[in-house]
Formats: sequence, C-alpha cells, structure tokens
Amino acid sequence: MSVRQRISTARSGIPGPFAAAAALTTPTRPDRIEDPLIARVRVARTALGLAATAWLLFTYPLREGRADYLFDQALNLLFGCGVLLVSGTVGVTVFCLAARQPLGRMYARRVGGPLRALAALPLGAGLVWLMSAVLRGEVVSTSMIGAHDVFGGFFGTTVGTLLTGLFMAALFLLGGLVCVVVLVSAACFTLVAAVRGLNSCFRTADVHELLPPVLSPLLVWSLFVVQLVDGPDVVAPPEVFLPFLLGGPLSVTALAFWEVRRLRTLYGVTLRSTWGR
Repeated sequence: MSVRQRISTARSGIPGPFAAAAALTTPTRPDRIEDPLIARVRVARTALGLAATAWLLFTYPLREGRADYLFDQALNLLFGCGVLLVSGTVGVTVFCLAARQPLGRMYARRVGGPLRALAALPLGAGLVWLMSAVLRGEVVSTSMIGAHDVFGGFFGTTVGTLLTGLFMAALFLLGGLVCVVVLVSAACFTLVAAVRGLNSCFRTADVHELLPPVLSPLLVWSLFVVQLVDGPDVVAPPEVFLPFLLGGPLSVTALAFWEVRRLRTLYGVTLRSTWGR
C-alpha cells in the first residue's frame, strides 16, 4: 500500500463534523418501524418550509441587520433545544413509567440514543468555547512556557533567543491553524447536531416510534409563541406574516396526527399496545 493510499484510508476512517453530527442524532434502533412515505412527507414539509422562508426573506426587508437576524435564529435554535430537552426528558420518563413490565425496562434501556444526541450539543459547544479561548490566549500563552530557555543552553544567548523566537512563532502559528480548523469543525458539528436533533426530536424514536410525533407539536408551538412575542423578523404585512408563522406549527401538527394514524392503521402501533395495557 502506497503512502497516498494509507493517508486516504486514514482520512476515510475519521468522520467529518457533518457525518459525526448525523451519526449521533439519527435514530439507529434496528427493529424501529421505518415508513418510507412518512420520511418523504417529512422531507417535503421541511423543503416547503425552507422555500417559504427563503421567499419571505428575499421578498421583504429584514427588520434588523443580518447579524441580528442570525443571532435571533441561533437563540431560537437554542430555545428549541431547551424545550425538547425538558419535554423529551419528561415525556420519555412518563412513557417508560407508564408501560407495564417488562416493556418499561426495555424502553428505559433504549435511552442511550437520545442521551448521545443530547450530549452532542454540549460537546460541540464546549469545543467551540475551548478553541475560542485558546485563540484569544486565555488558555496557553508564551508566558506560560519557558520560551527563553528552549535553545539558550545550546547556542548562546543571542542565537538561542533568535531560534527560540522562530520556534515559538512556528509553534503558535501551527497551533493557531489547528485551533481554527477545530473551531470551524466544532461550530459546524454543533449547528448540524442542533438542527438534526430538533428534526429527530433527539432520537426519541429509538425509545419508541410514537414519541417524535407526540413531542414535535409541542416544540413548534413553543417556537411559534416565541416568534409571536418577538414580532416579525421581516417588514411584512400581517396578512402575509401570520399565515407564514402559522404554517409551520399547523403543518407539523397535522403531520404528527397523520403519522400516529398511519402507525396505528398500517402497523398496529397504539399507545395501549405500546404500554401493554
């Protein structure tokens, strides 16, 4: 095997930030019911929502600057993750406790997937904070390293100081580049993990297929209330903005009811059978 092939093999064994985020936030239970029509309808609804958002942004001017808009969207994303964290914890706990044994214990053993999906967010955010602190010099600096003693004992004071300066400059330049790469990767990982985590309700389908359609309406209606209180992000008339704002919660709620009905009629999945009652 050539050197180039070895490098390619090593690279292929290390997942990128997008693949890693997807792996942590995508349900993977082998016996989970996967309805292809439900998956296609979800993708279509998401695509229509993105298209409607793009149309609104291109048609009407922003109420605030682009930076403020992106900051508000990041806050909404964090708020949505917080809502799902609380509602998901309560929902999964009630779901496991309400089921008769041994079903309750079986559902409790499946919470590893949702926990890994939740852990992806603080992991990515922690890396972003750490790399930012390193780049600002708050973690490592030249004063913390005995830079003046690196080459002084070998080449004398003058030459040693020069070589030490060059060595430290190269070291910090290389370290800075590594930190920038890690920072960008961690930011992409965190963003993708948050978006995919919200779409999958943090892998609660690994516990049971009924949990995502139960939790998703609570998420979108909570975001609806927040956006309604904050006001429109664009300077659009109420007859345009309100239908746009209601489109997301209504479509997600309708999709959730349809998904529950489809699981019942095609696969015999009901809440009573799920809980063994």
